[in-house]
Amino acid sequence: MALDRNRTAPDGEARRARLAVGLLFFQNGFTYSNVVPWLPTIKDQLDLSNAALGTAIAAMPLGAILLGMLAGPFIARFGSGRAAVTTGILGALLLPLVAVAPEWWVLAAVLFGIGTADAWTDAAMNAHGLRVQRRYGRTIINTFHAVWSIAAVSGGLVGSLMAGLGVPIAAHFSGAAIVLVGLAAVAWRLLLPGPEHAERADGHVPGPGEVMRLPWRAIGLMAALGGLLMMAGGAEDSAASWGAVYTRDELAAPLFLAGLPFVACQALMTLGRLTGDRLTDRFGAVAVARCGTLLAALGLSAALLVPSPLTAIAGFGLVGLGVATLFPLGLAAAGEIPGVRSGDGVTVVAWLARVGFLAFPPLVGTLADATSLGVGLWVIPASAVIAALLAPALRPAPARSQAV
Repeated sequence: MALDRNRTAPDGEARRARLAVGLLFFQNGFTYSNVVPWLPTIKDQLDLSNAALGTAIAAMPLGAILLGMLAGPFIARFGSGRAAVTTGILGALLLPLVAVAPEWWVLAAVLFGIGTADAWTDAAMNAHGLRVQRRYGRTIINTFHAVWSIAAVSGGLVGSLMAGLGVPIAAHFSGAAIVLVGLAAVAWRLLLPGPEHAERADGHVPGPGEVMRLPWRAIGLMAALGGLLMMAGGAEDSAASWGAVYTRDELAAPLFLAGLPFVACQALMTLGRLTGDRLTDRFGAVAVARCGTLLAALGLSAALLVPSPLTAIAGFGLVGLGVATLFPLGLAAAGEIPGVRSGDGVTVVAWLARVGFLAFPPLVGTLADATSLGVGLWVIPASAVIAALLAPALRPAPARSQAV
């Protein structure tokens, strides 16, 4: 992504839009994370088995996979800002329905809707974030994703507090929905006006009613960026899916240590995103991504070679730090592919990334059942190495492609 380093300081409109995008990222990260601490309660209320609950939760990524591609046309028709606010409100309004779902199929249907809305909001808010980044003339996309991480942790903490205090689940989710809708309403007033690609300088971008004729280079870039984020998704999810199981079952860690791989991963990922913008502007996206993925590969490899609870915590923490910038930089690059609408590029690459979140847990689990989880987890360092090889896809388009 080529940015104009010689631009003057951003004006008030750009600063207000940056706040708006930050609110959208916070809203998105805060929504479903409120539900997570209540899942045992929901399971008991509906008298669900573990398999039934897991299947209902799987409806979220299923919705994102089946309907997520509709985000591109939605953004092209209504603009990224309006699309992000509208779909964010949709996800918020579905939240209270989780609390009152009377049966399994209703819960699954609501989660399907939340997953779909999340995929649409994800693409739209990233696309609008790119508009703001172009106005700034420097990298700011990593900070937005750091806000998302902070919001996800905050939502989990709020959910845990409400559950611990005995607040009725319906009251909690209804209150959270009101707050989330309010955040979206504030963001609506601060969004950038004008055409969706007003800030782009890479020549003609097809409008909403035009059919895109993609050159092979654009298709190849989207495939490479999608592959990069598939690998990143698998690595990013590893601590949540396997960190506690690995430290408890294979390393005999006490329960208070079992959750720390996930905590370390999320904490260092947030740190990496807070510092990622400056590193990217100084060293370039390719160098930052390549060094990060190799750090993730080496960190978890060392932890698997020298197994102990402390090395596992450190190893998963380094995975979080190493892959922290991959999603922000990958989606930013997808939104700058010459001749491709920003919303479409972001939507396609984000959709491919979600495949990684779906594919890696069963892959690791299958290998673990055949051997051991310590062996199965070697898939993660391998995926990080593949991501390092795909990092050149983040390189900005040649200067000639940026001419008006």
